[in-house]
Amino acid sequence: MAESLSLAQARRVALAAQGFSFPDRTKKVTWAHMAPMIRRLNLLQIDSVNVVTRSHYLPLYSRLGAYAQATLDERAFGRKKRALFECWAHEASLLPLELHPLTRWRMARARAGQGTYKAMDQFGRDERGYLRAVLDFVTRKGPTVASEVPGGGKAEGGWWGWSKGKLALETLFDQGLVTTATRDGFERLYDIPERVIPAEVLALPTPSEANAIRQLLDLSGQALGVASEIDLRDYFRLPIAETKRAIAELVEEGVLLPVKVEGWKPQAYLHRDAGLPRKAGGTALLSPFDPIVWERSRAERLFNFHYRIEIYTPAPQRKFGYYVLPLLHHDRIMGRVCLKADRQAGVLRANASHHEADANPAETAKALAGELQLMAGWLGLGDVAAGPSGNLARALRNALR
Repeated sequence: MAESLSLAQARRVALAAQGFSFPDRTKKVTWAHMAPMIRRLNLLQIDSVNVVTRSHYLPLYSRLGAYAQATLDERAFGRKKRALFECWAHEASLLPLELHPLTRWRMARARAGQGTYKAMDQFGRDERGYLRAVLDFVTRKGPTVASEVPGGGKAEGGWWGWSKGKLALETLFDQGLVTTATRDGFERLYDIPERVIPAEVLALPTPSEANAIRQLLDLSGQALGVASEIDLRDYFRLPIAETKRAIAELVEEGVLLPVKVEGWKPQAYLHRDAGLPRKAGGTALLSPFDPIVWERSRAERLFNFHYRIEIYTPAPQRKFGYYVLPLLHHDRIMGRVCLKADRQAGVLRANASHHEADANPAETAKALAGELQLMAGWLGLGDVAAGPSGNLARALRNALR
């Protein structure tokens, strides 16, 4: 195996590991294509913003092409064909059911008061009786929305504006005592795991915390191809000290191979199953929460792509726009576009478009125009409209004609 990688090699390794080996995105996509891609990625991050479409729908589209979102909904939230479950991993995420045992250590930590968020831990300590009452209510009632919880109160200006009932349900969710039964629109309906997770999955043995973290790092390495310690840890948001120990063990076992990557300051690790492809990449718009770009320092190291989401930035201070999707073209990120699905007008609006400094504007505009037209069709929108903002706007409007 290689002891060092050029930056171009590292990009190709990373893209191939993520399913970007110039996939054919024109074929009909079924669950038979979606399932192995989800297993390759390990998880789909969930986010509430619906300016284009919910973020967990986008990674599969970017890699496979147009598919029926209802198919993913059925496997994520349906009763009969469920193949995924929801938990805290890389933020709130959908994971394959077979990974459930590897997430139980985090739930156990939450029950011990060392969970994902300090606010939930404090609430759990302060409101033990109320938590027991809410859990009993859900156990008796079945799928429950936050507004149904007795004594839950109204949403306030506190932590994320959650009501007391919502915070109780989220604390129980963090502890693994309730889970997502389904979603109504985007609103979670909570139920006890015994009525949601298949019995054969719940019966799987629970590994030790150290073993679970080691297995998760192995999966992270497979999904990333080549990665720094921060990249590996960030994939499943693993604790620092435990990650360091597990990486050392995986290096000793030959699962992770230390390598030098051109231009990287941190130590890199190449997964033993990673190929060294001569070509890798594709053309696709990426979710802001796609594994290719969700660790922003990794996006800079791999692609020289500085990326920040500007949703919470006041409009006058935004540099690129409200909801900006990077454009992957071949093995580089060549541009970005601020998108909005105007469902009432039936138009996908590219409100602002930019090419990167080292990208050819005409090539980038042509690639972006094609992707916008494909995405508009997938979203059921009849047209694409390009706004005047950004250094690619004129070229994009010409390419769309």
